[in-house]
Amino acid sequence: MVPRYSRPAMTALWTPEARFRIWFEIEAHATEALADLGVVPKSAADALWRWWDTNPAIDVAAIDAIEAVTKHDVIAFLTWVAEQVGDEARFMHQGMTSSDVLDTCLAVQLARASDILLADLDALLAVLERRAREHKMTPTIGRSHGIHAEPVTFGLKLAEAHAEFARCRTRLEHARADIATCAISGAVGTFANIDPRVEEHVAAKLGLSVEPVSTQVIPRDRHAMFFATLGVIASSIERLATEVRHLQRTEVLEAEEYFSPGQKGSSAMPHKRNPVLTENLTGLARMVRGYVTPALENVALWHERDISHSSVERYIGPDATITLDFALARLTGVIDKLLVYPERMQKNLDRMGGLVHSQRVLLALTQAGVSREDAYRLVQRNAMRVWESDGALSLLELLKADEEVTAALTPEQIEAKFDLGYHLKHVDTIFARVFGAA
Repeated sequence: MVPRYSRPAMTALWTPEARFRIWFEIEAHATEALADLGVVPKSAADALWRWWDTNPAIDVAAIDAIEAVTKHDVIAFLTWVAEQVGDEARFMHQGMTSSDVLDTCLAVQLARASDILLADLDALLAVLERRAREHKMTPTIGRSHGIHAEPVTFGLKLAEAHAEFARCRTRLEHARADIATCAISGAVGTFANIDPRVEEHVAAKLGLSVEPVSTQVIPRDRHAMFFATLGVIASSIERLATEVRHLQRTEVLEAEEYFSPGQKGSSAMPHKRNPVLTENLTGLARMVRGYVTPALENVALWHERDISHSSVERYIGPDATITLDFALARLTGVIDKLLVYPERMQKNLDRMGGLVHSQRVLLALTQAGVSREDAYRLVQRNAMRVWESDGALSLLELLKADEEVTAALTPEQIEAKFDLGYHLKHVDTIFARVFGAA
């Protein structure tokens, strides 16, 4: 976790104190269920909750000091709690194993982290919709292979991003449901020393579902899918960030990141206005994706359990969620304040002498009886002259002067194929698909 790329709410989920508090809740709820089943005295659960109700500070340093001797984090925690609660604490952890605590705690943390990320996505989706509607009919050039293709609108670019992040949100909802599972099944997951009803009670109290077969750990395919989902979201962030970076290039300059008063772009060149935020987002996306492969490799554990996954998850759990939370918030800010230049978009549309209308002329020639091969040849030979003139020549005028073209189409028919509005006639249909009929 890098403080520079962290936000307080998400970071707070991963502090040692937050982790120990979840551990206590798991142990106390389990003791409560055991008491209801008559396995331990009710006074044991009461003693735990009575101490908890005093809102005790968690002495992380004291727990760490015990662990330095025991070399076992859960035992260190249980020892410290027993020192605070007294004799009744001996009934904690009855029939449980460490993984019951660790895996269930991680499920709680990842579920809560998902809730923050879902809220982040909601904020981004709202901004994307607002800016998309703002530029719904702002014409701009569509590019394939980085080369001018045919007209689109800037609103369509943002609507496309909205649809993508809406899919990301749906995936994260599924991933959250998949990861929010509880395991209180004891050594090797057989419930030999603890009743399955204890697991059901703890799961209900913590808002989790029950893991059907936990061996001694929750199966790591759940975690792999969760982190893979975060990786996909990161890739979507990078895709939109890369679009902004390209649009901010000096030769394009159709949109750019907001440049605040007093901001400096370069230590050497005072004129620079660099896409630093979206470049940063590209780097952050690489980091989040980098956590996916270790999560996939965690799936193959030995037999009923080993701890090769543990060290990995101590890294990727906090780092992936904290980094993605920051990246989503940063992207939302970029789109919210994005500077958009419709005049420059129109200038770029017109830059290549009408080449963007070549397909319409091609289709018109075929409909007028010219073979597709000949129609392509006629349009292309004129288009290449415009291309090689760097837009100084006009495709419309060249076509109107081409006798083979005018043998099939009148000048008026050719001119009709250079209507920009033709390309935008279905924008409303696309917007309705993305944002609804309203």
